[in-house]
Amino acid sequence: MTFDQFIESLNNENPPRNISQLLEALWWEKKGYWTKAHEITQEIHTKEAALVHAYLHRREGDLSNANYWYRTAGESPFKGTMDEEWDFLSKSLL
Repeated sequence: MTFDQFIESLNNENPPRNISQLLEALWWEKKGYWTKAHEITQEIHTKEAALVHAYLHRREGDLSNANYWYRTAGESPFKGTMDEEWDFLSKSLL
C-alpha cells in the first residue's frame, strides 16, 4: 500500500485489511477515535509503538507523557506539526 492509498482509505468506514496494528491505530486516530488508537498502541511493546504512543499523547496535549514515550523509544521529541508527525509515522510504517 502506498501512502496515497492509505490517505484515500480514510474515506472508508473501516481501515484497510492487512495493515499493521500501528497503522490501524494511526488510521483510527486520524478519523477522530483517539481512545481506540491508544488502546491498540498500548498493547504493542516496540520502538515503533512507543513513537506512535508518544504521538498520541502529544496530540492529546499530555506533553510529559509524550516525552516519556519518546524517551522510551530512544528518540527526541518530534519537532514538526502534528500532521507532519502523523505523515512521518505512517510513511515509516508502510
